[in-house]
Amino acid sequence: MIRSLFLAAGLLTVCASAQADEKPVLNIYTYDSFVSDWGPGPAIEKAFEAICDCDLKFTAAGDGAALLSRLKLEGTRTKADIVLGFDSALLEEARETGLFAAYGATLENSNLPIEWGDKDFLPYDWGYFAFVYDNTKLKRVPTSFRELAAAPDDLKIVIQDPRSSTPGLGLLLWIKAAYGDEAPAIWEALAPHIVTVTKGWSEAYGMFLEGEADLVLSYTTSPAYHILAEDDATKSAATFTEGHYMQIEVAGKIAASKQQALADQFLAFMISAGFQDIIPTTNWMYPAVKPSEALPAAFDPSIGEAPALLLPAAEVSAIKSKALEEWLTALSK
Repeated sequence: MIRSLFLAAGLLTVCASAQADEKPVLNIYTYDSFVSDWGPGPAIEKAFEAICDCDLKFTAAGDGAALLSRLKLEGTRTKADIVLGFDSALLEEARETGLFAAYGATLENSNLPIEWGDKDFLPYDWGYFAFVYDNTKLKRVPTSFRELAAAPDDLKIVIQDPRSSTPGLGLLLWIKAAYGDEAPAIWEALAPHIVTVTKGWSEAYGMFLEGEADLVLSYTTSPAYHILAEDDATKSAATFTEGHYMQIEVAGKIAASKQQALADQFLAFMISAGFQDIIPTTNWMYPAVKPSEALPAAFDPSIGEAPALLLPAAEVSAIKSKALEEWLTALSK
């Protein structure tokens, strides 16, 4: 009996010690490429855990639009403390879920090309959408959507689905911002060139690299990856005269999170050099905060004389519905 009491006391001591050593967990939902081996996730996890005395866990949930769909499905039952990977086109739709709380950080020394005043979503990087091509294979590079649409039928492109992918949605808004009521005609002319529509960016870019398309919807900064990581200068981004649509990627804190202080600590870290200096050569976008050192020359921000395009976030929801209908109609013919 006495021995049993000693054993029980020992077990209680072990359990209490284990609980004391257990670190708080911060759950972050994000998109697939962010947590890939070559993405920023692994380095950011290591850097933040070194200062937070916590366990940082990333959960990949497809592309940005798919991320929002999952969050809507889970609602207040979500296990996420932070969602990282929405972009400027999804801000109002994400806000309308009522799931997000204002962040406690201040964006200083901004590197964004526009002023940022949103109090629910904090930016961490940005870039411009573009069609990327192999400059050793494609000799007649389109310089506008009209030229792309009028190209020979054997010129093929691969794009992403706007219902699940932020680049796909960005393309809808890009064409709508550039052409307005002419957008349906542009889509109808582009349709024969579209070899397929993928769920997310990774699948589309992989098809392009495998030679299944001449151009892929990506970013003006995508060639920087090939130059710096692979010593390969064969990929270029086509400059379109009507302009390039801007993407600003953001993170938001879940209001119902039980890790409010830890979430605020991460958001403050997100706009610090410890996070921002990782972004350019892992997520291959421009940092939201001015970098501590000049970016490599491969990140030349020039996109020619073309203007930067960005529809107001408050108008995107209404525009999105019409643009999606135009896209579906054109591709179904």
